[in-house]
Amino acid sequence: MRKLLGFAAAAIIATGLTAVAQDTAKQEAKKAGSDVKEAGRATGRAAKHSGKAVAKGTKKGVHKASSATEKGAAKVKNKTADHSS
Repeated sequence: MRKLLGFAAAAIIATGLTAVAQDTAKQEAKKAGSDVKEAGRATGRAAKHSGKAVAKGTKKGVHKASSATEKGAAKVKNKTADHSS
């Protein structure tokens, strides 16, 4: 009888531990999924930030080049006007 009770107790404990382990595995899987999702969002935010920085730099460069072109055109115009007289 004692062996039967001991066996029954061991079976109940093993079943309980298995249920806890499965619950923990589910929680771990959910946590891992959430982590992956957050990493994807962070990557998206970083790409957006980088894209905006590139656009700002490009715009700045275009404006600088345009200004230099206008300055050069003005010099040519002045030299042409000086030689025309």
